[in-house]
Amino acid sequence: MTRVFWDVDTQVDFIQPDGKLYVAGAETIVANLAALTEFAHRRGIRIVASSDNHDPGDEELSATPDFTDTFPPHCLRGTEGQARIPETVLRNALIVEPEDPVAAVVGRVANHDGDILFHKHYFDVFTNPSVEPVVEALAIDEVVLYGVALDVCNRYAVEGLLARDPGVAITVVTDAVRAIDEDGRDALLADWQRRGVTLARTQQVVA
Repeated sequence: MTRVFWDVDTQVDFIQPDGKLYVAGAETIVANLAALTEFAHRRGIRIVASSDNHDPGDEELSATPDFTDTFPPHCLRGTEGQARIPETVLRNALIVEPEDPVAAVVGRVANHDGDILFHKHYFDVFTNPSVEPVVEALAIDEVVLYGVALDVCNRYAVEGLLARDPGVAITVVTDAVRAIDEDGRDALLADWQRRGVTLARTQQVVA
């Protein structure tokens, strides 16, 4: 089995209280994010990560957001808010832009032994056309997933992985995620669990 840790959007604008699209309470999971990142690097587990990398005209951004399909401007390319928090800095990261030719990306991944970072212009990581081919090329069949926001970017990552045939074994680290709507958290996690997703806490993962 090819096991990876999947880090969803652990960026300044989402996690720090002064961020442009702060996910309430996200700063409380930073210690767990750090523990997962350190564990993966120490054990030689590849981290596959995503980051919003927006341009002002991106479809997701709006001055009148509905917080379902559109959100206020955040994680703009080249800004401090687009950066990952220090606790989740990647190691020897191969950055994959949505515009990169897929065949070239797959070739680069085959010769790369560090982490992988998918940039995206929309909250669904699978809108970067290289994600699915890279998952296939690396034969990823086990994912430990964490980050923000549980009910938006995490949800699309989990749903995309669940839709694969054959499926991917997914573990969601419940104390290393935060939702925009925390009231809906338990129902979302329970639905995933019914569909075969494993729920675990950070200490269970790193033990």
